Amino acid sequence: MYKQHFALKDYPFNVAPEADELFDFTAAREARHRIGHLFELRGIGLLTAEPGSGKTTLCRQVASGLHPNQYRVCYVTLSTGTVLDSYNSIAAAMGLGQFTTRARAFRSIQAEVTRLVVEVRQYPVLIFDEAHHLHNSILEELRLLTNDEMDSQNRLCLLLVGLTELRLRILRMGIHEPLAQRMVIRCRLGSLEADEVGGYLAHRLHLAGCEIDLFAKEAIASLALASKGIPRKLDRLAHLALVAAFQNNASRTVRAHHVEGALAELDR
Repeated sequence: MYKQHFALKDYPFNVAPEADELFDFTAAREARHRIGHLFELRGIGLLTAEPGSGKTTLCRQVASGLHPNQYRVCYVTLSTGTVLDSYNSIAAAMGLGQFTTRARAFRSIQAEVTRLVVEVRQYPVLIFDEAHHLHNSILEELRLLTNDEMDSQNRLCLLLVGLTELRLRILRMGIHEPLAQRMVIRCRLGSLEADEVGGYLAHRLHLAGCEIDLFAKEAIASLALASKGIPRKLDRLAHLALVAAFQNNASRTVRAHHVEGALAELDR
């Protein structure tokens, strides 16, 4: 729609960048450090954030930086289902077969964890995304799965990733007290600071082939305020602001009134 008008190779805010092309902002940097520390400790950790903050992308970025000879990353996304469904998802991520009973799946996964640690010298990392949707029984089973007392060190590292309600409501339930007590890292991914929004926009534009400042300072301030620094909201508003500027043929700069047009478009 507006690529030719602004001399872009691609739409800058429509597709999430690759892990090695992510914008490095303060909150993400702190979260990466804490998650990296969790992987070294090989314990249970928690990462929560508001919708659109980029928690899934951040996890994939950190996981992609782990040495494949030292770590075996198993990434699971399962929002609903039974305990057996969850175990079969974990088994699939580990390259195991599917199971018909919970007990057999549990034993097979623990055996594979032991094999990886003892024989292959790889430490398995289980990342469970969208964990705020998990049933209480599944969260308890995940705790039991990591509860291997045959070794002085944890064999399986578990990272639960979800929305803020996972930290503020679900894990505060009495039934999850044993799980909460075993968490060695609790991390909250914050949003972009107001003074980081301009750098974020410039970075995304650079990836799309643009080397000039398309957003005026007042437009950047408006975007920072309206999006609250949440990347997905910022992407959506920036895209619509570019559309508004394009539709105003004379403009090759996004200004505050274009952001206002983008906000109006979202409210329709």
